[in-house]
Amino acid sequence: MDNPLDPVGIRVLGALIEKEITTPDNYPLTLNALVAACNQTSNRAPVLTLDEASVSKSLEDLSRRSLVRGVHRSDSRAKRYRQAMSEAMKLHPAETAVMCVLMLRGAQTAGEIRARTARLFEFVDVSHVDVTLQALMALSTPLVAQLERRAGQKEVRYAHLLSGEPEVDTPEPGAQPDQLDVVENDRVGALEKAVDSLRAELEELRARFDEFRAEFQ
Repeated sequence: MDNPLDPVGIRVLGALIEKEITTPDNYPLTLNALVAACNQTSNRAPVLTLDEASVSKSLEDLSRRSLVRGVHRSDSRAKRYRQAMSEAMKLHPAETAVMCVLMLRGAQTAGEIRARTARLFEFVDVSHVDVTLQALMALSTPLVAQLERRAGQKEVRYAHLLSGEPEVDTPEPGAQPDQLDVVENDRVGALEKAVDSLRAELEELRARFDEFRAEFQ
C-alpha cells in the first residue's frame, strides 16, 4: 500500500472482519466490544492491550481511508462500527477470510491458513487456499506476498502487505523449524481449531456482558 496501516489499524480492521462473520447478531461492534475483540488472547498474534483512545484514533484513520464505517442501530444508543475493506477492495469471501487471519495472526503457511479460517470460510483443501493466495498476489495492488522459505522449513509462508513489505524474521542458529511448517498434521490442526473456537466464544461472552453492563451505566 502507498500509505501503510500501522499495527493498531491492522488489528482493528482484522477484528471487525472476524466478528462480522463469526458473531453477526452482535455486529456492527460498539467501541467497547471492538476493544475487547482487539485484545482477545485467542486467535491473535501478537496479543495486544489496546485502550479505547488508541482504537478510537485508529477508527478515525480507517474511516478516512473508507475501510471502516460508523453506523447506528435502532436497538442501541452506542455508535457502532463495521468494516468496509471487503467492499472497497472488491474481495471475495475466501479472499476476505485469508486476509483476516493474516492480519490477526501474522505470516502463515497455506495449511495453517486453512485450519485457522475454518470459522470464516470453508476451504475445500489446501490447493483452494493456494488459488486464493495467488489471486491476492496478482491484484493490481497486491495484498499478499510469499515470504522466502527459511532454512530447514518445508512450507513457504505468506504475509499481508497492508503494512508495507513484511519483515523477514530470521531464526536463531540451531533453532528448530515450526512443527506445522514441517508436517501437515490434521489432528493438531483440528485440536487447535477446537481450542481457538472455545476461547473465542468465551471472549465473545465477556464482551457481550461488558456491553450489556455499559448500556445501564
